This record gives sequence, C-alpha cells and structure tokens, in this order.
Amino acid sequence: MPDSPSAVPKDIEWRLPRHARSVSRARTLLREQAASWKLPDEVTETAVLLLSELMTNAYRHAKVPAGREIRARCVLKADRLHISVTDANDTLPSPRDASPDDESGRGLTLVASLADAWGAEPRSGGIGKTVWFELPSNDSP
Repeated sequence: MPDSPSAVPKDIEWRLPRHARSVSRARTLLREQAASWKLPDEVTETAVLLLSELMTNAYRHAKVPAGREIRARCVLKADRLHISVTDANDTLPSPRDASPDDESGRGLTLVASLADAWGAEPRSGGIGKTVWFELPSNDSP
C-alpha cells in the first residue's frame, strides 16, 4: 500500500551553502529528522557525528567557486540509514594516518570505524563527488 500524503518522508535532502555554519545546521536537521523517524538515540548520535565529519570535509576541502552548495541526503530503508554528502570537488577522499599531534585528519578514519559501510564516488551526471555511509537503523547488531 502506498504511503499516505501525510506520511513522514523516508528520503530527505538539504542543500546548504559551503560555509562553516552549515555543519551545525546539518547536525540539527539530522537530529530533527531522526526524531520524526523515531530512530534510537545511539543510531542518531552516531549518524550526527559521522554527518558532521563529512560536512566538515566538504566545507574545508571542496575548494570550488562561490555559490556552490553542499548537499546532505538521508534515506531510511527497511533496517538501514544511508547518509550522503555531495560537493562540487572531484577529488575523492581517503582516510589518512594522523599523528597524535595533528588537530585534524581523523574524520574518514572515524567514519570507516563506526559505519557499517562507507564509500566515495564521482557524482553521476554532474560535477563533484558523493561520500556516503550506512548504519543499521536500530540498536541491534
């Protein structure tokens, strides 16, 4: 049976400016969406942390012309939460080994450690790339 018009969407996308404030805005939007989807707190907090890492990478490293946006998309499927961040930079990221003295450089290592799956790929049909991760949408292993 199809969803009713008033049903909560299970696929949502936010377009945010490439600005430092967009990182905290994305966290807030995800927390609100997770609450409407009734996701467990542990899943929500992990998803918010990992989204923050991907948004920060897109903001800091996607050196692109002014006016380009960062897109964050969240899709809830059966037992999976899929979150992706798309920016206009074509360079695919990879985890790096940060030294104990480095103040940054651990974001993708954190994503790789906490997500069930993650990846990065060129954006289909456009400029840039998409970096994504998946988590179980419930507390069970």
